Formats: sequence, structure tokens, C-alpha cells
Amino acid sequence: MALGLVAIFSFEAVDLFFIAQLGDAPLAAISFTFPVIWLLIGIGIGFEAGASSCVSRAVGRGDQQLARRLTTDTALLATLVAFGLCVIGLLTIRPVFSLLGATEELMPLIEDYMGIWYWLEPAETCMWTCLAAIRARGYAILEGKIITAAALLNAALDPIFIFGLFGFPRLEIQGAALASLVANLVMLAFTLFHLHRRMGVFANPIAPLNEILASWRHMLSIGIPAMMTNAIIPISNGIVVAMIATYGIDAVAGFGIAMRIEPMALIPFYALSAVSSPFAGQNFAAGKYQRLFEARRAVAWFCFGFGVLLIIVFSLVANPLTGLFSETEAIREIAVRYLWIVSVSYGAYGLVMSVCASFNGMGTPLPAVVISASRVIFIFLPLAFIGRWVFGLQGLFIASALANLTVGIWAYVWLGKRISTHNSLA
Repeated sequence: MALGLVAIFSFEAVDLFFIAQLGDAPLAAISFTFPVIWLLIGIGIGFEAGASSCVSRAVGRGDQQLARRLTTDTALLATLVAFGLCVIGLLTIRPVFSLLGATEELMPLIEDYMGIWYWLEPAETCMWTCLAAIRARGYAILEGKIITAAALLNAALDPIFIFGLFGFPRLEIQGAALASLVANLVMLAFTLFHLHRRMGVFANPIAPLNEILASWRHMLSIGIPAMMTNAIIPISNGIVVAMIATYGIDAVAGFGIAMRIEPMALIPFYALSAVSSPFAGQNFAAGKYQRLFEARRAVAWFCFGFGVLLIIVFSLVANPLTGLFSETEAIREIAVRYLWIVSVSYGAYGLVMSVCASFNGMGTPLPAVVISASRVIFIFLPLAFIGRWVFGLQGLFIASALANLTVGIWAYVWLGKRISTHNSLA
């Protein structure tokens, strides 16, 4: 999973690198799209979490027929919902991005990019939901290979479509979105073929309506809370972007650079959370609570150790790394300041991700919703308003770091208590 995510996030950074060659305005325009893109990705991750949790527990009970039914019906529902979100997104580009603080100067660039990117959402959601279902069966290596191939294809197409190489028209910012769309459509076709013909993980899509609805209810009992959990973070990022926009376009562009670099640093944590859900689901269904305690300790030690490493790394490389994306000093300064401050809390944030994924895998998603909502509503936003008033722009970054550290400790303790409760009842 980590290797696959390295490919995805590193080539997203390559996207930003190519777009930055077009100037500061396209760079700022892309930065405004991040909260919306991550909101839609968060909804897709909700379906992914629902599929991973339900399928892993079915596998843990030895019910392969139910696992196939859940895989098929979840992928179908996820794709239908994603198409609906695509249409809504296309119809609301101007009002949504105006609300985020985008200027009229940037709006045509945002329309060019999102007008294509929204069509990516159904393909990406379907593919990731199917891959989550096979990860729930223990095939993480296959998933890593597929998402790596998608990222490599996207990176190869980026310069061709953006700059118009090999006879293709120069599409600039549209080309970046088109490259992602084509890469995901190609890999979706391969994924569906391979999973159906080689692995047989799908059931007959034509089934009695009551069976399909039962699958949807089963999956959505985890999926909807997971969507809420994952939607909270991009919504808070949207609020942050709106706050940062008051400091000018350079500030937004700098924040956008940091938002592309940050996921690359968090890749091990994303990978850890991706496998925490099916691991917790299988062992919880099998009643192996001691393994859950062991996993909780291992995750905590890893998050602490890797978190310390990230603090050291960013203290050394944040400045030269941001320089790869922009030569404008004001833009680089914002990105570096963010990475220096928030990296202090990356280990705690990684712990939060794995704990929330474990709760989802165990079939108890409510704690994950409470943890994520509390982090944003009751901790981050109040601290952000106070921090901006006292320290200016960097006060927002300090608030984010403090929220991560506080919630990381709380989440770790809560998961331990929940496992102990089930262990005592067993």
C-alpha cells in the first residue's frame, strides 16, 4: 500500500510541478481546488471504508458468497453516487469557488480544470472501492501494483497534454486534469477485467432488489459515518483556504504547495490506516482481541518514531523542496512555515487515521466520526480563529498542530478502552 501511495502522491506533486511552470496564477487556481477535490475523495473513501470493513468481516467469518455480494453492490452504489456528485459539481463551479475566495481572474482557470476533473470522480471512486474490497481479502500487493500503474501513466501523460508534445494540442491546466482522467479510465478497465476474470470477486450484478438493498444498508452503516469522518477534514481545509485568501494569492499558492508535499510525507500513515481497517475487521470478527491490542501498540510506536523523523527531515529540506515548485519568495515562505510548524504533529495525525480506520473495521464507526468532528469543530476552528488573531497567518498552522496532538492522544486511549470492553465480554 505504501509503495502504491508513494506513486499516487508523488505524481500528484509532479502534476503541481508541471502546472507551476505555467505561472503563479495556475498554481493558485489549483490550490483553490484542493478542498473540493479532497471532499469528493473523502466521500469515495467512505465507500472504500464501508467495503473494506464489511468484506473483511465477511471473510473473517468465512462467508465468501456474502463477500462477493457486498463487493459488487458497493461498487455499483459508489459509482452511481459519484456520477451524481459529478453533475452537481459541474453545475456549481462558480458559486462554490467564489465561496472559497477565488478571484474572477482565477475563475476561468478553475473552470478549465474542474470541468474535466469532475468526470474523473466516478471512475476513481469505482476503482478504489473495488480495490478496497480485494484489500479486505488480504491482496494489498495487487492493489499497490494497480495504483502505481495508474500514477505512472498519469505522470507520462501530464507533459504530453499540458505542453502539447508529440502533436497533441497544448491544453495547459486542462491537460493535467485530462491526464488523470485517461489514466484512471484505463486502469479501471483493467481492474474490472482482472478482478472478474482472474479473481472472481464479483457476484451477479442482477440480483433481487431486496438483496441489493440489504448489501447497501450493511455497507452504508459503516460508509456514511466514514464519509462524514473524511468529509470533515476537507471542509475545514476549505475554511482555512478562505481565511488564507484574505492574505492574497501568494499565500494561497504557498498553502497549495504545502498541501501537495504533505500527503507525500504522510504516505506511511495512509498506508497504515488502509490496512488497519481490514486487519481490525478480520480479527474482531474472529474474536482475536489480543491481536488488536498488539496492533494498537505497534501502530503507536511506528507513528511516534516516523513522526520524529519527519520533524527532522522537514527542518532540513522544506526550503529547497518548496523551491522546486515556485521561485517566488513569498509563496515559498508560506509553504516552508506551514511544513515546519505542522510537521511537529504528523505522528499524532497518523495515529488518528489508523485509530479511525480500526473503529470502522470493527463495525463501530461512531467513535471515528466523533473524533474527527471534535478535532475540527471543538479544537481546531476555535484555535484557528484565536491563532490568526494573535499570531497572524502562522496562527492557523499552530492551531492545526495543536489539534492533531490533542486528538491523537485521545483517540489512542479511546481505542484501547473499546477493545478492552469487547475483550471482557468475550
